Amino acid sequence: MAALLEVEGLGKSFRGLRAVADASFEVPEGGIVALIGPNGAGKTTIFNMVAGAFAPSEGRIRFAGARIDGLRPDQVCAAGIGRTFQVVKPFAGLTVLDNVVVGALQRSAGVGAARALALRVLERLGLADRRDQRASALTLPDRKKLEVARALATQPRLLLLDEVMAGLRPTECDQMVEVLRELNHRDGVTILLIEHVMRAVMALAQHIVVLHHGQIVARGSPGQVVRDPAVLECYLGEDAEV
Repeated sequence: MAALLEVEGLGKSFRGLRAVADASFEVPEGGIVALIGPNGAGKTTIFNMVAGAFAPSEGRIRFAGARIDGLRPDQVCAAGIGRTFQVVKPFAGLTVLDNVVVGALQRSAGVGAARALALRVLERLGLADRRDQRASALTLPDRKKLEVARALATQPRLLLLDEVMAGLRPTECDQMVEVLRELNHRDGVTILLIEHVMRAVMALAQHIVVLHHGQIVARGSPGQVVRDPAVLECYLGEDAEV
């Protein structure tokens, strides 16, 4: 498969602190790639550079063949990249539907079209029956789903998911895995995810990239990565269960 996202020699420093160094990887169109590693490894920093929140200190980012490093977040979103955030912060005073309408307005011709799209997205995420509730009244699992719904409403080709399984019970995690698998298989949405829940990573990812201290220390299929000595030492541990 051709690469939809290409990250080449990416680096980021903050006042002398090297957060990411010489990171290179690809996300094939239609694929699911997981970015894993210990806390502080630089995963979210990479997401922020891809999404336009941070400008890289060095390196290049190409999306669908075009350079996007240095673009603003709204320009990256317009190019076809949607993202979620590790700490979910919906518009608490708005309804669930109106939260998703905000995202849907990115590509919709008007508010009516945006509402129709938002309703379809809520149906996909199992939130349609909560569309008139205030976002502040949602449980954590439903706030996670709402975060995905807002990003999905921008109609991205590439979806960046930052720990959407964190805090979910195993059954809730499995439900989210099925939602994401269907988005990928049925709708063709390419996914790059940061995740610590290895059962979700193993169920979803076709390829895994492992970061440690801002550098890529391993990459490969899930089966290869979980047996890599460097990954066991820095992240999973010798007795890891997946």
